[in-house]
Order: sequence, then structure tokens, then C-alpha cells
Amino acid sequence: MSAARTLLVTGGAGFMGSHFVRHHLARHPRDRVVVLDALTYAATLESLREPLSDPARFEFVHGNVRSPQVVDSLVARADVVVHFAAETHVPRSISDSLMFVETDVLGTQNLASAVVRHRDRVERFVHVSTSEVYGSAEGDVMDEEHPLRPMTPYAAAKCGADRLVYSFARTYDAPAVILRPFNNYGPRQHLEKLVPRLATSALLGEPLTVHGEGTATRDWIHVEDTCRALGALLEAPLARVRGEVFNAGTGVATSVRDVARRILALTGRGEHDVRHTPERPGQVSEQRASVKKSVQQLGFEARRSLDEGLAETVAWYRANRDWWERLRWMRAVPVTGSDGEVTYW
Repeated sequence: MSAARTLLVTGGAGFMGSHFVRHHLARHPRDRVVVLDALTYAATLESLREPLSDPARFEFVHGNVRSPQVVDSLVARADVVVHFAAETHVPRSISDSLMFVETDVLGTQNLASAVVRHRDRVERFVHVSTSEVYGSAEGDVMDEEHPLRPMTPYAAAKCGADRLVYSFARTYDAPAVILRPFNNYGPRQHLEKLVPRLATSALLGEPLTVHGEGTATRDWIHVEDTCRALGALLEAPLARVRGEVFNAGTGVATSVRDVARRILALTGRGEHDVRHTPERPGQVSEQRASVKKSVQQLGFEARRSLDEGLAETVAWYRANRDWWERLRWMRAVPVTGSDGEVTYW
């Protein structure tokens, strides 16, 4: 059995981070997890209810990755750092790009610098990036060598953080590895994201709103599969993954319009219950992951099909209305265009 580890998980009260914390603790009974989270609007301690009940294995620290003192004190205690903390919603980045640069880029710089200072203790630093750094696909699939052409302030901030971590691996020999998940979905996701927004609209009997014609395609990966990809990165020999980038996707692309239709079918609604709005600025037209590198080097392959994952996710929102009712007002973000006109995305 491997030695017990202490994991520092930044952004661990958010959607992906909290799923990872629960996933890891369930599979590694000797490990301990420390979560650092600023508890912004998209995070909640409710998602960490189970870990909070076990203080011997779990600790929560309310703080920001931009704080050098807080970050340094926590990294000094960690064997592994898994970095989720970021502003993530595309429309919000169009409305206010500054906070995305501050958290996603400067916060990552602060964390990476602390990892270098404590590399005698820190065995691995996993940076959770995003497929948005690629922009739209140039070919059929996007491998890890695909050009980086971010199309929104959010994507640009994540791209800056992604490349900053890579540079720390090359310049300072930081034990860093980068995961680029494609479009995640699953239970407990904030209603500003597409799948929960569509699911809750369907459950409320409202029309489902999609941008443009809904033809933009994405590689949809269930959050539990992303957690498995992270687990594979943590267990792989460091020499194999240091400084490397790995996609986390399914290799299957599905349009936004088709996702809406599947959710309507799961809730007994008709296909005509879709409303189209103008296309969102900076929209990515097509993304589909190449999974070859992750399969060959990590032994990771997504397990949940989209139909299975959507059915599970819709069922969770149906059964947990009390959890999301308070978030209904946040399903759309007001964005002021260059002409001064406000559109809700």
C-alpha cells in the first residue's frame, strides 16, 4: 500500500473540485485532503458535507489563491497539489475579464511559485486547465499538440495559466502536469452552466434556451470520469508525466441542440420546446478530444456515455430541487456589448 499523502486541493468547494475530493477520499482511505476555497458564488460547503464530517482526514481553509501567505503555508504541508481554483464562466468573463486574469493567471503564478519553494516536499502539482484553450477544432479531433487559440477572456486567462505552469516545469523543474478536461457536467453543477440550466428549465416547464442554432459541438465528459483521469495522473510515474499535457474527454462530439433534445426527452417534453437566442460572442464551433495519449500513457478512458450521464444528472436535479431553487436567478448573466446593449447569456 502506498504511503499516506496530504493533498492540497484549491477550489475544492466548486463543482469539479468537490467531486474530486469526495472521489479521492473514498478511494484512498489513508490520504488526507486540505481544501482552499474563497467560497465565491459558484462554490458551496454543502458539496463537502461528507468530508467535513471527518476532520481527521479533511480540513477546509477559507482563503484565496492570490494570497501568498495563505498559499505558502498550505503548500508547505502538502505532498500533492491539485489546482482547480479559477473563475470559469464564459459570459462572466465577457462582462468582467479582470477577475479572471487575477484569479486564473495570478493565482496560478502564486501557487506554482509556492510549489517550487517547497519542491523538497511537494511530489506532484496537477493543474486543471480546460479544452477552451484550444478554441475551435482545426480538424476532426483535438490532440494535445493542437494550436492554442482561446476565443474568450475566460479561455485566454486559462491559457495563460496553462502555459505558465508548463514554463515552471521547464524552467524550475517543477513536478507539474496539466490536465485539459473537455466539457464537464454532472450533479451539483451551478445553473449558469449549460446542462444544469437546460435540465432545470425542462423540469420547470420552461422553454430550453440555446445560443444561435445550437449547432456548436462539444465533447461532454461526466465529472466522475474527469476525477478518474486525475486519479490516473496522480498514480502515474512522475518521470512519465512531468511537464506533459493530457486531454480528458470521450472522443465523441454532440451538438448543444442535441443535448437539449435529449434532456427534453428525459423530462417528457417535446422537441419544439427550444428557444433560440443570438449567438454568444466568442463561440467555439466544434471540439472533440483525441483520447489517444491519455489511453496509452495513463490507461484512462471515459466510461459514462452521454445518455447515461444525462439521465443520472437530470434525475439528480429532479430529486434535489431545494439545492438549486435558490440559484434560479443566476441562470443567465447580463453582458454589455460594444454597442452598450445588454444581452442575457
